[in-house]
Amino acid sequence: MNLNIGIVGTGWFSKVHGDILAETEGARVAAACGTSMEKANALASRYPGARGYDSLTAMLDSERLDAVYLCIPPMAHEGMETELIARGIPFLVEKPLGVDLDGPCRILEQLRRNPVITSVGYHFRYKQSVDQLKALLKGQTIGMALGTWMGSMPGVAWWRKQEGSGGQFIEQTTHLVDLLRYIAGEVEEVYAAYGNRIVQNQHEGVTVSDVGTVTLKLSSGAVANISNTCVLPGAVGEVGLSLYTEQGILAWEPDRLEVKSHGVTTSYSSTDNPYAAETAAFLHAVRTGDASRIRSDYADAIRTQAVTCTALESSLSGQPVRVPEL
Repeated sequence: MNLNIGIVGTGWFSKVHGDILAETEGARVAAACGTSMEKANALASRYPGARGYDSLTAMLDSERLDAVYLCIPPMAHEGMETELIARGIPFLVEKPLGVDLDGPCRILEQLRRNPVITSVGYHFRYKQSVDQLKALLKGQTIGMALGTWMGSMPGVAWWRKQEGSGGQFIEQTTHLVDLLRYIAGEVEEVYAAYGNRIVQNQHEGVTVSDVGTVTLKLSSGAVANISNTCVLPGAVGEVGLSLYTEQGILAWEPDRLEVKSHGVTTSYSSTDNPYAAETAAFLHAVRTGDASRIRSDYADAIRTQAVTCTALESSLSGQPVRVPEL
C-alpha cells in the first residue's frame, strides 16, 4: 500500500523531498500546498496524480494523507504544525523550527499532549561521513571543536529579514550546531558576537547580521567555536566542523573526512544522499510506528533551536547566556 504524502511549500527543498518520494517504492506525492494555486499546481505537476492547494486546511480536508512534509520559511511555522498535531498526522519539518524559541516550545507542549511521529531536517546526521566520524571518536575525548559556515547571502527576501529567518546562525549554521550536539553532546552556555560589515551596504532592507562568531561551552567540559558569514561572493564558501582530541584532528566536511593522527593523514570520501536516508527513516516510522531510525525528532531538534536562539540573545546583551533546559 502506498503512503500518500503531502508537501507544504514550493521552493527548492520541496522539490528535493518530492523527487525522492517519487522514486521511493511504496510512497507517492499526493498533494502540494503553496501560497498560490499557481505555485501549488506547478509543484504538483511534477508528480503523477498529485493535486495542488493554496491552504493546508483545504489540502487536509480533501486528501487522505499519511504524512506531510513542511518545507516552509522559519517565520511560517507553528500554525501548520498545530493543525497537523490536532489531526494526528505525522510530519517531517525542515529546519529551523522557527525564528525564536517561543513558538517551538508551544508546539512541543502540543506534541507531549498529543504525540505524533515527527522528523526534523537535520540531514547531516544521516551522512555516512558522520557515521564514520562518530565511530572514529569512540574512545577519544573531544577537547575542542571549530566550525565554519562561510558563504554568500541567499537571494530570497525573507532570509535577509531578522523577523523572516532569525539570522544566519538560526537559519543556516544551525546545521553545525546540531552536528556538534550529535557528535559531542549538549551545550550549556554560549557567548556570541555578531556584526554588520558589508551586506547591509550592498542590498536594501537587510536586517540580519552578516558576520558572527559563537563560543559554546559543552556539558562534557569541551569548548567549541562556530563562526559564520554571508558576505562572500556566490562561488566561494566553506562548511565544516573540526574536532580536536588527544589522538589528533578529525576534520569533517559534508562529503569528506580527514583524520590527522600521530603524523599520519587518512582521508575518507562520502557522496551518499542523506535526504534519501532521512526520508527512508521517516517513512519507516510512519508505516510501522517504529521511530528508532529517525535521528532528529522535534523534541531533540528544539534543543538545537535553544542553542541558536540563546546565541542571538547573547549577541544582543554582550554577555554569556545559559542555554535553557527544555
